[in-house]
Amino acid sequence: MPNSQTPPLVDTFAREELPLRVREAAVFLGVSPQTVYLWVERKQIPHLRVMGRNIRFLKSDLETFRASFKQEMENA
Repeated sequence: MPNSQTPPLVDTFAREELPLRVREAAVFLGVSPQTVYLWVERKQIPHLRVMGRNIRFLKSDLETFRASFKQEMENA
């Protein structure tokens, strides 16, 4: 039985940032998964490698990337 000082599991996940997968990142950025893979290959987007081949993204990093990407598109 958890003691009264142990935070509920839901609160713990709400405070921590869960990494996004390629498809989730693509939806968030409004591009195709293939574009996300291309950006990863070119090291143009901040990403994490998990267990060697798996690629993950932090939403906070993607928010910054998306803002700069939109700025570049508006200036083009």
